Amino acid sequence: MKLFASLIFFLLLNVNLQAQENKPAFQDGEWLRYKVKYGWFNATTAILSVEKKMYEGKELLYISGKGRTTGLLDVFFKVRDHYQSYLYPDELMPYKFIRKINEGGYSKNKAIYFDHDQLTAEVHNYKKDTLSRHSIKKKTQDLVSATYYLRNIIDIDELQKGDEFFLNLFFDEKNFDFKTVYKGEDMVETKFGDVKCLKFKPLVKAGRVFEEKESLTFWVSKDKNKIPIKVEADLAVGSLVAKLDAFKGLANSFKIMQ
Repeated sequence: MKLFASLIFFLLLNVNLQAQENKPAFQDGEWLRYKVKYGWFNATTAILSVEKKMYEGKELLYISGKGRTTGLLDVFFKVRDHYQSYLYPDELMPYKFIRKINEGGYSKNKAIYFDHDQLTAEVHNYKKDTLSRHSIKKKTQDLVSATYYLRNIIDIDELQKGDEFFLNLFFDEKNFDFKTVYKGEDMVETKFGDVKCLKFKPLVKAGRVFEEKESLTFWVSKDKNKIPIKVEADLAVGSLVAKLDAFKGLANSFKIMQ
């Protein structure tokens, strides 16, 4: 269960898509809330928000991702997680990433500073009072910044079923290469009505958490917002479904079929 909340953010945040120069997909004030069902538990609420902010003398975009268990699960396994990313607004590349989590007593408190010129990441582990430096690849993203970078450059008109896309990611002092396959269009039922979506399947390593290589499925709105609408995951210890539950401050119109 230690990876439970981190997994939720992984599912919601890592949708790997194709590049296009277009109108911004998000803006200052965007707010998204998800309800996550784990087995028969309505287990977790996850909230993603965007804010312009002056930070350490820089004008940045501040992305916050908060997750907490609810209901009966919160009695037995309390989760209070906060993921934060500060992005350069023009390039949408991460300046700083913060991961502060407490999952059933298992905790982490880390910050990562990215130097994209020197291709290094400096990791501050506040819990262990350590500092380490690591090499990174060009255009590396953190766990939170990845979605916002990709949302903004997706080309919804050029996608072809079977297209494969890649992303460099640095997380937990390691570099990762993610690959996602586009599976076509789909209609997803939500509490607001049906939403036309783009469907993706990331390829993940089977084993401790996921059941098989294509255990994850993402549905992203087919509009200029490109927001994650739904996530499904078959896990080694059950199944997980996350759905958009509330939203405000979208940069573009959000078409819902009644």
